[in-house]
Amino acid sequence: MASRSQLGDLEELVLLAVLRRGGNAYGASIREELKQRADRAVSVSTIYVTLMRLEEKGFARSWMGEPTGERGGKAKRYFEVRPEGMDVLEATRGTRERMWKGLSREAETHAG
Repeated sequence: MASRSQLGDLEELVLLAVLRRGGNAYGASIREELKQRADRAVSVSTIYVTLMRLEEKGFARSWMGEPTGERGGKAKRYFEVRPEGMDVLEATRGTRERMWKGLSREAETHAG
């Protein structure tokens, strides 16, 4: 089980999608980012559950935007990565790079 200082696979992808969207990260835009860049079809509700967990861990923060007519007067909840989120993303990236370092495609096929 992952600790509060580690990221699960989906948490990592969602944080990266938020980072890519800059100040315009909300549920549907994050879903689209995951679909386009990670070839992952994830429901908006799953994304929001993940985002809430990332907020609880202190890796992301959210705020409510202004209500818009295109959404029937409802406001969007926007997200951004906090400095602690950047730290854990960089640590996760480092771990992955260390695990891959020195492996060749041949080693991967024989590792089974």
